[in-house]
Amino acid sequence: VQLQASGGGLVQAGGSLRLSCKASGSISRINVMGWYRQAPGKQRELVADISYGGSINYADSVKGRFTISKDSPKNTVYLQMNSLKPEDTAVYYCRADWALGSWGQGTLVTVSS
Repeated sequence: VQLQASGGGLVQAGGSLRLSCKASGSISRINVMGWYRQAPGKQRELVADISYGGSINYADSVKGRFTISKDSPKNTVYLQMNSLKPEDTAVYYCRADWALGSWGQGTLVTVSS
């Protein structure tokens, strides 16, 4: 499974961005897809994930502001990020959970105050 992430950028606090992650390869093996982020000097953390059956988890810090969704025919997962805060600044990584696991390349999100 290969993942191609896109959609990062620079935005002012209170703004919005949408990240996309397109999967290719052995799609049928994927159980969960999600977004993680890693801020400078911090560990990588889960932001949100969505299972094959549609179950969704969010980090407490993004609940009510971020929405994860998927377009199965397009093999794409989205992360809609609203009301962005400077503390959301990080490199965001897409991940697919399957037997081996896959990470996409990171996409930088910078939120200015």
